Amino acid sequence: MSSPVPAFIGLGGNLGDAAGTLRSALLALERIPRSRLVSASRLFRTPAWGRQQQPDFINAAAHLETSLPPRELLEALLAIEREFGRERDPAQRWGPRTLDLDLLLYAQTVMDEPGLRLPHPHLHERAFALLPLLEVAPDLHIPGHGAASRALIGLDASAIQPLG
Repeated sequence: MSSPVPAFIGLGGNLGDAAGTLRSALLALERIPRSRLVSASRLFRTPAWGRQQQPDFINAAAHLETSLPPRELLEALLAIEREFGRERDPAQRWGPRTLDLDLLLYAQTVMDEPGLRLPHPHLHERAFALLPLLEVAPDLHIPGHGAASRALIGLDASAIQPLG
């Protein structure tokens, strides 16, 4: 078994009780084999991004330590999405969803394979992902982009509100 590495997951949803779904999804992350949930951010209410005519999203980030390879971890995340009623439809990018689990970073791995790009290709452009991510890993470095905190400086995060 390989040594555990840090992996960072972005969580989001905007259908039904999105906050409750994200809290339950964090518990589901604890069940991923050969992985341990290290920490999770607060929940944040964020305006819809991409397709804006939809409800606000609830977003969060989680830090895992995992011995799973990146592809196996992604498959575990997709299985959790399906448990919560998510069926990915390539024609519905950025649309409403019950649960979205994105593998944002896997250690300092850089890869570009069908269905899996690391780091997440738009991470450095999305305040709704960076703000919760920096809460669990304030000194995080995004391969190819530098400090995550520096990426956030250039983005508008004014409409993102922590919950509770």
